[in-house]
Amino acid sequence: MKRARTLMKRAPKLAALAVCVATVLALAACGSSSAGGAGGVSTVKEGTLTVLSDLAYPPLESVPEGKTAADCEGYEVDVVDAVAGKLGLEAEWSQVKFDTIIPQIKQGGRADIGASAFTVNDERAEEIDFTDPYLDSNQGLVMAASSKVLDPDTELNNAYAKVAVQSGTTGEAWVEENLTNAQVVPLDDVVRCLMGVQTGSYDACVADLPVLSHLCNTSYKDLAVKQEIATGEQYGFVVSKDNPGLTEAIDKAYKELVDDGTIARLQEKWFGEQL
Repeated sequence: MKRARTLMKRAPKLAALAVCVATVLALAACGSSSAGGAGGVSTVKEGTLTVLSDLAYPPLESVPEGKTAADCEGYEVDVVDAVAGKLGLEAEWSQVKFDTIIPQIKQGGRADIGASAFTVNDERAEEIDFTDPYLDSNQGLVMAASSKVLDPDTELNNAYAKVAVQSGTTGEAWVEENLTNAQVVPLDDVVRCLMGVQTGSYDACVADLPVLSHLCNTSYKDLAVKQEIATGEQYGFVVSKDNPGLTEAIDKAYKELVDDGTIARLQEKWFGEQL
């Protein structure tokens, strides 16, 4: 009985201790459930806006020869860096394959946004959130500059034609829908597509017009945009549906960059004009 009474006396103290431990654990869990950000914005890494990108789409984003993703450059890179600055964050870029970005952002935990010339569309919006658009675009069809093709749409729509596209892009979707008889060749990036057209491995390439125009004018001068395909696309940054506060903060920061003239200056820098 004495031992029983002793246990009964200790019970309230043990119960109180258990409550304290549970409270501490609960607070610790709350503190680790979401990474810190600036100004109330939640990011996977404190003080950092972690960005996934293909980084092979000049002049929007690319890695200079002999450099790493940390040295990436381009219009899109400068815009994201400026947005991050407005949010009190530093952008940190990682290079991954284009068609893996949305799945990784949707899954969460590795990165905050995807920035790789993503066309805003309903199919993608079922999986992730888009920020407000930051650039308009159409598609373009590139062939050898010496090509005498009068109607690329029709003359490429046969079983002998090979059309290179970047895997997972709206360019790939357009070719599959409009050149139904052609052989669609999905590749990792648009540079490989153009190299293949240049060497004669493929008859044509379909991709975003601003990128094709830039590459044909600077690096692939024996190729030319033979057709502008009016698709009326717009690019947006990709954000997890679980982080609406970040989407809202990016939209606000981007608007401020438009208002203060930063976006106009960056367009002049990378495109030679305001778009």
